[in-house]
Amino acid sequence: MTGGVLLDTTVLIDLLRGRAGAASRVRAARDAGECLFVSAVNVEEIARGVGEAEQAGMDRLLVGLQIVPLGESEGRRAGTWRRRFAEQGFTLSQADCLIAAAALAADARLATGNLKDFPFAELTVEHWPVGA
Repeated sequence: MTGGVLLDTTVLIDLLRGRAGAASRVRAARDAGECLFVSAVNVEEIARGVGEAEQAGMDRLLVGLQIVPLGESEGRRAGTWRRRFAEQGFTLSQADCLIAAAALAADARLATGNLKDFPFAELTVEHWPVGA
């Protein structure tokens, strides 16, 4: 389970809302033979935000994605990032650090609408504008 792109929650929301830009980028990645990933953190964020009417759409969306497992090494990496950035005066969220660690674990790029949330030099981040 390596290579491809991990879809951040911003991208998943755009897909659930039927935004053409996100859908065409996902199609292009699939056509190129890339794996599409999410982490359990992304699943939690989506599940927390969907209403009953959107539940079936969320289920359909997740069926086509690989879930990257989070384990000790990802937890350590996320915690180390949070501590190092905090020492420099920057607060990073636990969720974003775990999502980034999952992308690295899968050797995947991270697609997000929020570039500023993922300032990690070792991570390749692609900007997929929100709402596009």
